[in-house]
Amino acid sequence: MADVHHFTYGAYNPIAAYLLAFLGSFLGLLCTARARDAHNRSRRNRWLAIAAFAIGGGGIWLMHFSAMLGFDVPASPVRYDIIHTLLSLVFAVMTVGIGLMLVGHGNRSVGRTMGAGLLTGTGVIAMHYTGMEGIRLSATIHYSPVLVVASALIAIAACTVALWFAISVRGWAKVTGAAAVMAFAVCGMHYTGMAAMSIELHPEATSRGGIRPLTMLVPIILITTATIVGVALSALQAMTEEEFTDGAGTPKRGVHAETPPPWSLKQASMGAIRLTPAARAVASSRAAAGSRPSPGPRSSPRPSPSPAPVVPPATSGS
Repeated sequence: MADVHHFTYGAYNPIAAYLLAFLGSFLGLLCTARARDAHNRSRRNRWLAIAAFAIGGGGIWLMHFSAMLGFDVPASPVRYDIIHTLLSLVFAVMTVGIGLMLVGHGNRSVGRTMGAGLLTGTGVIAMHYTGMEGIRLSATIHYSPVLVVASALIAIAACTVALWFAISVRGWAKVTGAAAVMAFAVCGMHYTGMAAMSIELHPEATSRGGIRPLTMLVPIILITTATIVGVALSALQAMTEEEFTDGAGTPKRGVHAETPPPWSLKQASMGAIRLTPAARAVASSRAAAGSRPSPGPRSSPRPSPSPAPVVPPATSGS
C-alpha cells in the first residue's frame, strides 16, 4: 500500500474547505428563509433553486474539491478526469435541489424531512464517490466498507439536519449557527470518506490522462466567484421583484408611496406651476371674490306706493 497525504498544504485546505462549506450553507439558508415568505409557488421555487446552487454547488461541491487539493500520493502523479468532476457537480446541485423542493412545499413534517434527507444524502454520497472515481492514479483504489458506511450515514444525517434547518431557522444568529453545524457535518463526511480509501500501486507508475490538481485551482476560484456573484445577483433581483410587484407578478400601485395629505404647500406650489396664465387669472379672481364678505340674504323688493290721484278743485255754479 502506498502512502496517502490528505493535508499536503497543512491546515490551509481544511480551513478553506470549511469556510466554503460555511459560506454556501449560510447563503442557502438565507435563500430558504426567503422562500418560506414567498407568496406564490413560482417565487418560492426560484428561491429554492438559488439555495440549491448555494448549498449543493458552493457548500458541498466546492468544499469537496478545495479539500481534494490537499490530496497527494507521493509515489504516483495525481490527475482528475474533467467529465467525472463535472458530473459530481450535477449530482450535488440536483439532489440538494430536489430535497429542498420536497420540504419547501406543503406542510412541515418529520417524515417528509427524513425522506428528503435520505434522498439528498444519497446524492451527496454519489457526488463524493463520483469525484473520487475521477481521480487518475497509477494505482488501484480500495475502500474500507465500514468507513464508507460511516461516511454515508454522516452524509444522510447532515443533509437531514440541513433540510430541517432550511424550513425552521430564522434570524441571523440562528442561521449563522446552523450554517456552522452544516459546514462541520459536510467536512466530517468528506474526510471520513477520504479515510476509507487505500491505494495499491501498480508495478510501473505511469502518468494517466487528466488535469493536474493545481490546475483545478483556477476553475475552482472562478466557479466560487461565479456562484457567489450569481447567487447574490439572483437574490437581489428576486428581492427587487417581490418588493415592487404583487404575487401575480404585476406592478403594485400605490403600495410603496405614502398617502399624501389632502392639501400641502408642495402640492399647492406644484399646482400653481402647472396652471396656464389664463387659468391663473381665473383662479385669482375667484380667490379675490372668495375673500370678500358675503352679502346678507337679499329681501324681496317692496312695491313702491302708487301716487294719490289728483282731484281737481270743485267750481261754484255762480
